[in-house]
Amino acid sequence: MTVRPLLSRFTRTYVPRSPAGRAFALVALLDSVGTGFYLAGSTLFFVRVIGLSDAQVGLGLAATGLTAFLATVPLGVLTDRWGARRMLMVYQLWRAVWFAVLAFVHGPIAFVLVSALLGLVERAVSPASQAVVSVAVPGKDRTRTMATMRSVRNIGFSLGAVLTTPLLATGSTAAYRTIVLADAASFVLAVVLLARLRVETAPPPVRRGGLSFLRGFGDRRYLALTAVSCVLAVHMSVLAVALPLWTVRETDAPDALVPVLVVLNTVLAVVFQVPLAKGAEREDGGSRAMRLAGLALIGSCAVFAAAAAPLGAVLACAVLLAATVLLTAGELWHSIGAWELSYKYAPEHRKAEYLSIFALGNSVQDVLGPPLITVVVLGWGGAGWAVLGALLLAAVLVLPLPVARLDRRLLTAKG
Repeated sequence: MTVRPLLSRFTRTYVPRSPAGRAFALVALLDSVGTGFYLAGSTLFFVRVIGLSDAQVGLGLAATGLTAFLATVPLGVLTDRWGARRMLMVYQLWRAVWFAVLAFVHGPIAFVLVSALLGLVERAVSPASQAVVSVAVPGKDRTRTMATMRSVRNIGFSLGAVLTTPLLATGSTAAYRTIVLADAASFVLAVVLLARLRVETAPPPVRRGGLSFLRGFGDRRYLALTAVSCVLAVHMSVLAVALPLWTVRETDAPDALVPVLVVLNTVLAVVFQVPLAKGAEREDGGSRAMRLAGLALIGSCAVFAAAAAPLGAVLACAVLLAATVLLTAGELWHSIGAWELSYKYAPEHRKAEYLSIFALGNSVQDVLGPPLITVVVLGWGGAGWAVLGALLLAAVLVLPLPVARLDRRLLTAKG
């Protein structure tokens, strides 16, 4: 096969069809390169430049998480009120300003304050981005565009981390500040691209009362869907916590396998996220993706548990590789199903608000997932993996209930 057909096939598979979709992929790449820059050097910057203790770093990160959790849904209402593209630009400029300030702060008080201010928009960016994609990109290309954005983000995170290496090698204050300022600059570039984007089909801004964001929490059907997604999102804690600790403590595999498994997860996510998203174009594609996610994650639990048997190094490595493939498949299918269902069942003029409510499921997972893994899975061993598998199975079995009720509501709304 010649180069041209290969390039054509690659373009058809991975590149969004619409100009807006391609623009969003570029925005995602710029954003993620800057974030990869920051994540690779931020902890050392906190300790060596700002002069923080471990506890003070933790306090600042907790402040970020708290303000992010509290502000997500109110900012979703503002996004509906003032327009998704406009507010996304505001959020990115906000991040640019406060990351630039962070580069020059001194002491724990200023660090915690700036961290809290950064946290205000931390969780608002994703639902705002999805809301803009929903009106700027044709329906059939919407989930594919979100998948492309996720793939290029994985590439960007890795690229940013690699580009940080020479700066970290110098160890100078100027180098560390450059890392933070590069992240700020990436947000400015994202705003420039967003400003050039024309969203012709955007619905008119919605004006509502100041406490209207509370009404979304009364939608029990959508909240039930959010809860199911929250349970399936435990794959994030499995990857971040269970995979490395289980591999090192409970299996015969060498410690050096851990980074190999993480790289495998990243590569599989980059390569297969977009092709798998094609399945979401069918009528029940979102629900099917969520079911497949649950089944793949249940399978990964069983295979991770099996890896603790006395298998020897080679066989243990093979089993852990298989478990990681299943875990990654569950991760990819969950993201596809979450994008499709969260958008499909959000009321037309309250998209950003409802997408923000849905995003809180990931915030809850961030809080409850790690202790679930450390206490139950790592604490109970094979029985803990069985408990996690049962929880995932329950989520898969419950999923049709809110979906059926939400489908009936859609049919009623259509007349």
